[in-house]
This record gives sequence, structure tokens and C-alpha cells, in this order.
Amino acid sequence: MKLQGHVALVTGANRGIGRSIALAFAREGAELVITARSLPELEATRDEIAAAGVAANMISVDLAQRDATDRLFAALDPKRVTILVNNAGIGSSADPRPVVEFDDAFWERSLWVNLTIPYQLTKRVLPGMIERHAGRIINIASIAGKTGALHAAAYVASKHGLLGLTRATALEVVGEGITVNAICPGPVVTLINDKRVAYDAARLGRSFEEHEKLVTPMGRRLEPDEVAPLAVYLAGDDARGVTGQAFNIDAGSLMV
Repeated sequence: MKLQGHVALVTGANRGIGRSIALAFAREGAELVITARSLPELEATRDEIAAAGVAANMISVDLAQRDATDRLFAALDPKRVTILVNNAGIGSSADPRPVVEFDDAFWERSLWVNLTIPYQLTKRVLPGMIERHAGRIINIASIAGKTGALHAAAYVASKHGLLGLTRATALEVVGEGITVNAICPGPVVTLINDKRVAYDAARLGRSFEEHEKLVTPMGRRLEPDEVAPLAVYLAGDDARGVTGQAFNIDAGSLMV
């Protein structure tokens, strides 16, 4: 029960990495506040958290909306949050195009959800963390935050920006007992990444199964549950000396 007594806000907790992190936190005793757009999936995650015997609060909000942060914190006192996981995001698979053909509205929406929302949530929870001289912020970035990706300009730019936000914030609060870190997954078996694999497979004239085996040196994609243990570590007291870092979990895709 490494996280007992903590209140963790996890965005995009309805499926994939966010869901796995929320459930892992629950197993360690944290009280959860979970958000997502999809109400049925969010309810299913809440029920699984409750089955672990901890409190689970659910706030359905579309973070693509300009008033999303205000709506979220109308239902939650930001000073209660001791752990923030910025996981919700828009992937490149929603509208992959080269830069010369890129959709401006999709660019704006991607940067809003992937970068501006984490900035806004961080800004809102930090005062309470500073008052307590304790807190954990974990940003779910991507290996695309460290390298390029074809037909994914908005995603790559937003994830590079998220790493910049991580490091800048970590430096500002380094003496306050607050750590700020990022996790950079490679290809993970999620609905969003399924679409990306399908897009690249079609572009390269391969079957989905053939291309999936080529996306990492290990010959497979990661499972969401392989990402969650690192989030648990970064959220706990054992990681109190770790801040401003960006950790790859990518099946050997980017060895830096």
C-alpha cells in the first residue's frame, strides 16, 4: 500500500495506459479521481477501482473543450490532489498527414489536449502541493517527444513540448518536495495505436500483423500494464530523489 493517503487525479483513465495506471494506484491504496469523455468506459474503470477497496470518484469531461479545466475543478478541490497523472491525449492516428497537408484545426486541438491541458492542470494543483511541500506530477509523453515520426507533426511537437514542461516545472519546484517526471512509451496496444499501426501498414503495403512485429526491436508492442509499474514508482516515496526525468518504456525502440 505504497500510495495510501494519497489522492491521485488520472486523466484519460477510461482505457489503455490511463486505466492501467489508475488500477495500479488503487491496488497501492490511493484514492482515485478519474476523468475521460467516454462515460461507460469510465464507469467500468471506477467499478474496478472500487473493487480494490479504495475510493473512486469519476468526473466525465471532454478535455478538448476550452472550459474543461474549470469544469473539472468545479467538481474537485485541486488542493486535494497529491498525485497528478497527465495521460489524456490525441494521437497522430486521428488524422495523419504530411506537414504541407496538415489540418490546422487538428494541430490546434492536438496541442491543446496534449500540452495545454497538462499545463493547466499542473498550474491548478501545484499551489496545494507547495503548501504541503509534497506532490508528484507524472506526464505521459512518448518516445515521439524525443525523436520524429512520419505524418505526425502535431503529436511530435506536443510531446516534445510536454517534456519541456516537465523539465521546466521540475526545476521550479525542486526545493518544495515535489517531483515532476515523464514516461515515454513506445508503441502500446491501445485503440489509438491500433489505428496508427493500421495506417503505417497500409502506407507500406504490409498486413497489420506483419507491420506490428516490426514496430520495435522486440518484435511486439507493449501492453498498458507494462507502463503502470513505473508510474507507481514515480508516485511513491522511493522516487523522492527523481525529478525532471523522461523514462523510455519502448521495447528497445529508442536506446537513449
